[in-house]
Amino acid sequence: MPACDANKQLATEINYNQIATIVNNTTRSQQLIIPNTNSQYGSSPDIITEDSPFKPLSHYAKTKCDAEECLLNSNRSGVALRLATVFGISPRMRLDLLVNDFVYRAVTDKFLVLFQSHFKRNYIHVKDIAKAFLFMINYYDDAVGKPFNVGLSDANLNKLELATKIKQYIPDIAIIEEEFSEDADKRNYIVSNERIEKLGWKPEYTLDYGIQELIEGYQIITTHKNKDFTNLWV
Repeated sequence: MPACDANKQLATEINYNQIATIVNNTTRSQQLIIPNTNSQYGSSPDIITEDSPFKPLSHYAKTKCDAEECLLNSNRSGVALRLATVFGISPRMRLDLLVNDFVYRAVTDKFLVLFQSHFKRNYIHVKDIAKAFLFMINYYDDAVGKPFNVGLSDANLNKLELATKIKQYIPDIAIIEEEFSEDADKRNYIVSNERIEKLGWKPEYTLDYGIQELIEGYQIITTHKNKDFTNLWV
């Protein structure tokens, strides 16, 4: 979100225009599965399904809404995977994602400061995202023309619940709820992943698995040059 706000023209080129180019230069005979985001939903007190309205709160989310509509409303159609907040180890870490960020701070700082700790998100391991794409390749004919939420149905957690779960594995961390500041990212929702689960897809990697994996990974990379392993200069 901050990167897209910093250069909205470039963000639009990458997130929307390039998807439109692909849509306009391919045919229905070619499978097209695009990664998208729960960010499209913004904030809602209702349980989110694929039929819930878009409520984008950022330029990033708006471009993602536009890209999905471009695909699904086109003659060639395709599949859109609305991914939950991603976590897990990868060759070049996304430290700005909530679970990855919280575990990193717990390992290195030994405390977590929570803004609007009651805001809820859904989560998914990066390996399960890869498996979701493989699944959709095989079930493309049953899925084409539709969007699918992709997340852990047992992991609709608010920030305090997430921090408390991390504390189970790093007991000596302090958790501080900051009541006088606001998070710039105001997404808050509970997501249903029933549509893709009914099609036969199931996640394999739990949030607990990811937290333990991240703790082990961070203990390795913090002894090296972190900038070689992350998308942030830390």
